[in-house]
Amino acid sequence: MAYNEKYEEVLKRYQSKNLEAKNAAEARAQELRNKFPEIAEMDAILSKTAIRIISASSSGDNVQQKVNSILEEVAAINEARTAFLIEKGYPGDYSDVKYECPICKDTGYVDGKMCSCLKKELAVAGYQSSGIYKLIQKENFDNFDFSYYTGDDRNNIENIYAASKDFAETFTKNEMKNLLFIGGTGLGKTHLSTSIAKVVIDKGFDVVYETAQKVFKDYEDERFGRAQKNTEGEYPSAKYEDCDLLIIDDLGAEMQSQFNSSALYGIINTRINSEKSTIISTNLTQGEMLDRYSDRITSRLLGNYSVCLFKGKDIRMQKLKNQ
Repeated sequence: MAYNEKYEEVLKRYQSKNLEAKNAAEARAQELRNKFPEIAEMDAILSKTAIRIISASSSGDNVQQKVNSILEEVAAINEARTAFLIEKGYPGDYSDVKYECPICKDTGYVDGKMCSCLKKELAVAGYQSSGIYKLIQKENFDNFDFSYYTGDDRNNIENIYAASKDFAETFTKNEMKNLLFIGGTGLGKTHLSTSIAKVVIDKGFDVVYETAQKVFKDYEDERFGRAQKNTEGEYPSAKYEDCDLLIIDDLGAEMQSQFNSSALYGIINTRINSEKSTIISTNLTQGEMLDRYSDRITSRLLGNYSVCLFKGKDIRMQKLKNQ
């Protein structure tokens, strides 16, 4: 399923989640009223609370005293109701509305802004459509294997691992942090990038993880009128500039062109100016990057990113030899 379709599917589900939670709670409450006349009697009194308070507020005399008396009565009834349910073997909050996300009450938004729970689901939807979701399930900080590195290479990867974990665990919107992973194939760049993505997603931030080839294709499709807008009226390229953390994998594997270089500069410059964090991984050496990209691109990468040089022997090849 394409990212836009996944995106729309998540949004559509959120449109009904809040109502479904309320309907489920009402169904449980009706179950209790049907089974226990005592609950039905208490609920009948509680249902008239708002009308009673409005009536007391318009009575003119001793308004606050009357309202307080009503509230005290309601509190006593709720307490008695809870005790009754527990006595009958039910949880005290059995008929309460139970939201998956108590922050937004399953609406997906808080004060007009997208809730972290919705952001997380949208990010996961992006991973599912791009294939990264499967990587997240099997590549994380807990299962990173240091045994494939020896000597100085082992010390080096331990330092990179520590920096990556610190990046993920201390990630916040309020501080821009950028990483540039440089090294040959099979040295752990994707594993650590995926590990960071998982932790940051679990913290509720909006993460986009994509290959450089796909990123530049999206910009190209937009440039030549082939791109489709999402339900919020944005082109796919917008997520690369707006997300909390952008991870671009395999920079340098894309076709070398002036358009791709311009798109890369635009992404890097926009995110630096808006102080949004980015991780870029590449198989190119620093020298190859200097030859391939303009000075204005490489100067921003090397000047605004913490460079992590991956060293060692291709882990994939080591695994093949050990089979």
